[in-house]
Amino acid sequence: MSALHSFLFGIYPYIALAVFFVGSLIRFDRDQYTWKSDSSQLLRRGELRWGSNLFHFGVLVVFFGHLFGFLIPDSIADLMMTPTEHALLAMIGGGVAGVAALAGLTLLIHRRLTDPRIHANTRPWDMGVLTILWIQLVLGLWTIYFSAQHLDGANFLRLVAYVQGIVSFRVGNADLLNNVPWVYQAHIALGLTIFLIFPFTRLAHIWSGFATVAYLFRRPQIVRSRPQEARTLPGVTRGDVAARQR
Repeated sequence: MSALHSFLFGIYPYIALAVFFVGSLIRFDRDQYTWKSDSSQLLRRGELRWGSNLFHFGVLVVFFGHLFGFLIPDSIADLMMTPTEHALLAMIGGGVAGVAALAGLTLLIHRRLTDPRIHANTRPWDMGVLTILWIQLVLGLWTIYFSAQHLDGANFLRLVAYVQGIVSFRVGNADLLNNVPWVYQAHIALGLTIFLIFPFTRLAHIWSGFATVAYLFRRPQIVRSRPQEARTLPGVTRGDVAARQR
């Protein structure tokens, strides 16, 4: 068990993250036509609107909450709040967002299972990914119960140290999770697995969502009318353009 623990929480994180980044780059370079969310909006919109909005809102809050909550340096975090306040913020904010994401995802799964047309267009791997995400959200909400038993923030600080240890390549980092309740360990292991399978699923389209920020800094496009374009093309007259429009 010690060897398995060391692999899962000491080596596996780097395998999962390497596949996550390199696999995403390879898929974008070689299979751009598969880089999509495979939306079924045209088949049934009502339940999708509620499910999709709740799920995406909750997941985005949970993701950025984890990103900043675990990776912000301790010196900066201590200036803003105590470990207990940090843990309470994670429990309350993460709990509300997690419930919203779980409710939305449940609606999306119900929609895929009960609508014959959508079910016929659903691949087994799609349901597999949705199921993994559903279990991960349940585990995340389950951790709130254990966190409430240690409002001093001790467990939270240990988890923060572990995540930061992955980024800093700390030797013996897996030992920080010794004696941590099993639900935290399962939540971390399944989260790493999501990173591992990410490039091979429809989840890859998430990169495109973040990439849209680049449109804020893109140079404006120049759009000309057809007659104006015709003057720049040799052998094409205004009459030719007008005839084509008719």
